[in-house]
Amino acid sequence: MPFTPVHMGPGIAIKALLQGSFSLIVFGWTQIVMDIQPLIVILTGEGHLHGFSHSYVGASLLAIFSALSGKYLSEIGLYILELNPNWEVKIAWWIAFLSAFIGAFSHVAIDSIMHSDMEPFFPFSKENPLLGAISVEILHKLCLFGALIGAFLYYGLNWRLVRLGKGK
Repeated sequence: MPFTPVHMGPGIAIKALLQGSFSLIVFGWTQIVMDIQPLIVILTGEGHLHGFSHSYVGASLLAIFSALSGKYLSEIGLYILELNPNWEVKIAWWIAFLSAFIGAFSHVAIDSIMHSDMEPFFPFSKENPLLGAISVEILHKLCLFGALIGAFLYYGLNWRLVRLGKGK
């Protein structure tokens, strides 16, 4: 699923469950970083579409990069959008790393189900045991439902906390 917001569905569901212990922005940044290598292959016509970046080893390296850069990009982005005008919101390092690793590993898992050129366990194995585990149609629906249910839970829980006087 290169360059698709479908990868964000599971992230929205995880955000609903973990709330402030998860950064959806860092997760989303990781999705972008993960698909830079496929973008280069698409533009140049050279290379393996879902190459090293779409293995768990490659994804681990990209998760580290995404956490290190995404923490600051997220804080700056929130400031620019005036959602954090006094720089009060700081993303803890452990949250940045957790969010980036969940983003990178979920990206590999989702793409492993639907792309036959995936080698998620490279360099240890070229096998892809997840390929075809469920249909692409069901995979897309699960990601979409994850987003819808996650958004409903997130906003419903926050609305409830505000009504009880325990939220923002």
